[in-house]
Amino acid sequence: MRTPGDRPRTAVVVGGGMVGLSTAWFLRRAGLEVTVLEQDHVAAGSSWGNAGWLTPPITTPLPEPAILRSGIAALVSPASPVYVPLRPDLDLLRFLLGFVRHSTHAAWRRAMAAYIPLNRRALAAFDVLAGGGVAEPTVRTEDFLACYRHPGQRRGLLAELEAIRAAGQPVDADLLDGAELRALAPALTAEVTAGIRLAGTRFIDPPRYMLALADAVVASGVVLREGVRVVAVDGGSATRPALVRTRPTRPVGGPSEHEAPPARPAAGPGTRVTGEEILRADAVVLATGAWLGDLARPFGVRMVVQAGRGYSFSIPVDPMPTMPLYFPAQRVACTPLGYRYRVAGMMEFRRPGDPLDPRRIRAIVDATRPLLAGDLDDRVDEWVGSRPVTADGLPLIGPTDAPRVIAAGGHGMWGITLGPLTGQLVAELVTSGDVPPDLWPFDPLR
Repeated sequence: MRTPGDRPRTAVVVGGGMVGLSTAWFLRRAGLEVTVLEQDHVAAGSSWGNAGWLTPPITTPLPEPAILRSGIAALVSPASPVYVPLRPDLDLLRFLLGFVRHSTHAAWRRAMAAYIPLNRRALAAFDVLAGGGVAEPTVRTEDFLACYRHPGQRRGLLAELEAIRAAGQPVDADLLDGAELRALAPALTAEVTAGIRLAGTRFIDPPRYMLALADAVVASGVVLREGVRVVAVDGGSATRPALVRTRPTRPVGGPSEHEAPPARPAAGPGTRVTGEEILRADAVVLATGAWLGDLARPFGVRMVVQAGRGYSFSIPVDPMPTMPLYFPAQRVACTPLGYRYRVAGMMEFRRPGDPLDPRRIRAIVDATRPLLAGDLDDRVDEWVGSRPVTADGLPLIGPTDAPRVIAAGGHGMWGITLGPLTGQLVAELVTSGDVPPDLWPFDPLR
């Protein structure tokens, strides 16, 4: 990544989600001058409206045989938990073919082996951020509840937990009946008769946490610039810095609430030409989520990063559960956020910029109404966000063909859980010049 003895001094991180902000914080902690460039606002992608679960015990590859058992007819239904709108799209076809190819038991075991070292360290990285000034806490809970209408429906998750244990990752879980579940979460209806309680998890309030992380990043000395789109990256060479060409996406002169104008650009001298700017940096980290391929493809990253879009909204629930609830058969995830309950779910393989599909919101409502005694008609913050999904279910983290450009994305549903650790490992890569062993399976050039 650099010539021997040439320690990097400057970095540009492209993307202001969980992965990008965590990477910036750890790079700054390592002593680099860091600029974060975000085309919209902090956590504008999948980091804002997700369920906020920190669940290393069940962080697993998305491609697995159970995904395909429902058949093709279910996948093209807007009411299906996993939805593939039919459209002419070569990248989507490539992704789907690769996804099917990796939906085998053997491929799942290989990918799970890659996740286990990250899962063991994931929560500790949040603790490092907390010790470094992130004021919003992670909430520890021993009552993460997976809930079912019928006891037989538990077989799928129980089999997955056994496979996770067999792969070498401990999982602490026990079985509960409906009465035991309602004693913990009285808002569950009588339709819920069986469940699984999972230990070793935490959760966050995603909007509050992301704003607190952004505040800590800025307080550490990072320059955070929102409303700035990266239009091109020159990867530089061993002796020449990378160049990042940007264009404002909002009027110049309108700083965001997190933007503190620096005495000098953190990534070296900038040149403004007709609203554009060129930044120079010793390292450029691409943490753009579902848009990763746009900037990474010229640097040898050929794997498609497909938007796996998820939906959410929040509702009043009385009494409010104090823990996350998961309805696996419906693929619906619920999390307490202050005085409302966030209800999230669905996976649709669509373009990241497509508008919210009201049918998907209705599908979540219809799936949840029989199970949760909340006012599902009093919805606010209806949202759709694009999770970056790869065909083999593994993120793309590591050096690209360009000597100074690093990919950090493709985490699928696990960008929140693994984001801080990804940032920690990427910072280690940038400062040492060596790829940490835990990142070897996630080579973006694979």
